[in-house]
Amino acid sequence: MYGNDETVRSMLAPRGETWAVVGLSGNRQRAAYGVAELLQRQGKRIVPVHPKAETVLGEQGYRSLAEVPFPVGVVDVFVNSAWAGAVADEAVAAGARAVWFQLGVVDEDAYRRVREAGLEMVMDRCPAIELRRPDFADLRSDAR
Repeated sequence: MYGNDETVRSMLAPRGETWAVVGLSGNRQRAAYGVAELLQRQGKRIVPVHPKAETVLGEQGYRSLAEVPFPVGVVDVFVNSAWAGAVADEAVAAGARAVWFQLGVVDEDAYRRVREAGLEMVMDRCPAIELRRPDFADLRSDAR
């Protein structure tokens, strides 16, 4: 498992942090949309990052992390594993504090690079699933 429970807890902690969701579009059928919506309900500001740069869930979208004109705390990656490493490198360059690769997104070299750069990282897990765990109930907005 890539990213222990302490790291997951740290990333999901209710501190109103900004999450850039890479791969988020206005397509409500995609997992990225549902997770971004949940993160918003948890008090996170979400930033859509997608080539279309469309506004999603009331938030302005950007074509890349480099275009986001303000600090991002967590970069949540919903792209194919073949492209995820490049996104992780962009997250490091952008000054994010953490990177989260969604279920099925695995790049062990990227995981190593991100950790060596001093960022927290979770890989092959989903915040929506983690927030449903009984031992993380205190992190959910409905528990506060």
